[in-house]
Amino acid sequence: MPRGDGRLTHDTFPGERGPQDACGVFGVWAPGDDVAKLTYYGLYALQHRGQESAGMAVSDGSQIVVYKDMGLVSQVFNEASLASLRGHLAIGHTRYSTTGASVWENAQPTFRSTATGHLALAHNGNLTNVPDLRGRLEVAAQTSGELPFTIGLPSTSDTEVLTALIAARPGMRIEDSAAEELRHVRGAFSLVFMDDETLYGARDPQGIRPLVLGRLERGWVLASETAALDIVGASFVREVEPGELVAIDEDGLRTRRFAEADPKGCLFEYVYLARPDTTIAGRSIQSARTEIGRALAREYPADADLVIPVPESGRYAAIGYAQESGLPFGEGLVKNAYVGRTFIQPSQSIRQLGIRLKLNPLREVIAGKRLVVVDDSIVRGNTQRALVRMLREAGALEVHVRISSPPVRWPCFYGIDFATRAELIANGLDTEAVRSSIGADSLGYVSLDALVAATTIPKDKLCRACFDGEYPVPVGMADLPHRQVMAAIEDRVIRVSP
Repeated sequence: MPRGDGRLTHDTFPGERGPQDACGVFGVWAPGDDVAKLTYYGLYALQHRGQESAGMAVSDGSQIVVYKDMGLVSQVFNEASLASLRGHLAIGHTRYSTTGASVWENAQPTFRSTATGHLALAHNGNLTNVPDLRGRLEVAAQTSGELPFTIGLPSTSDTEVLTALIAARPGMRIEDSAAEELRHVRGAFSLVFMDDETLYGARDPQGIRPLVLGRLERGWVLASETAALDIVGASFVREVEPGELVAIDEDGLRTRRFAEADPKGCLFEYVYLARPDTTIAGRSIQSARTEIGRALAREYPADADLVIPVPESGRYAAIGYAQESGLPFGEGLVKNAYVGRTFIQPSQSIRQLGIRLKLNPLREVIAGKRLVVVDDSIVRGNTQRALVRMLREAGALEVHVRISSPPVRWPCFYGIDFATRAELIANGLDTEAVRSSIGADSLGYVSLDALVAATTIPKDKLCRACFDGEYPVPVGMADLPHRQVMAAIEDRVIRVSP
């Protein structure tokens, strides 16, 4: 899946897949402002959460215009297209697919005509009971005398099913329909959606994926991360609460609850997904990652000369490790800022270049040194194996790998596309075996308790499933992608926390 934003990913080798970000959503209600450009900049701030497609919907009060395409935000939109999108409210989306193919038809926002107007919707997360929702939609179609819903669904994404379901209640306001239907939705969903006049936001009862509310001088903003509020000049008001539906129109902000809150925020947001300049539940991601690094140094000290990060995701944990250990911090690796997943695949004859397409060592910094190398996670181990080899070739005397998350042993069903469990190196090997596999002199993962403590959130208020296999929301086998079904069958059982 394309990642052309220049941010280092775990797919160091062409074709290797690591943990892919959840999508990013943005919404704005601001009469008198250029809402299309505000949405453009908001999506730009959320580009790290999805690079396959981008889109926005804009309403002038009488009609909704949707503009979307495959590619990065800067590739999809230009001055001319933004100038054509005029109105007083808008929603936007950057996509990484976890359900549904990476094709134009599955780009968001989705759009439906309703009995009372129009509906556009953007979704971050992954629904786990889509077969049940399809059944509800079939009943609604039969009740209203419409054709079976499958004929009218242009995409294969769970978002399209949800959009059609909310739109399927003739005579009912979108707000009321959403409040009713969201009670039946399971899984992870942070939504921004709109009708011709009103902006809405909603978050699943567990609050697995983030969603925040911000205030403009003449309007309101909803976004996946606070960093997107900053870029459009909005002040942070609060997080949208788990199980809450908010509505914003000319009468102001109103809120209602469609389900009781049972918070289980995603722990991996703190490790990798969120930008370091974002705040979640009052905790700066940069501060959390620095504290994770300090804890890592206490739990797994190393007799070494220099601490270096794997840029960019290991940077703040590496800073914390250096602070706690007293070892100097250095930049031992240079990242090519222009290489993403859209670069031309190398031929077989130069495939051995692998990691050097994205990273190159600073030999004068690392030669003759015993290194602590800090990264955010190990998925298959291919990247770390190549990295250790490259550092040794550049003259490193020792390479001690430190990871700012526990071993990833379980797949995510809530909007992060990990490898299958069978492909996760930590699932089949213990720490010593992983160390031997990647060729490091030593290997240490931060403990789950230390990671949780760095967030300042109680352990039972976090989704830790990728680390401990305790899934907070039941997962329906019939709705999982094929590769995840195979992994679940292999494991015999998907554990669900009480």
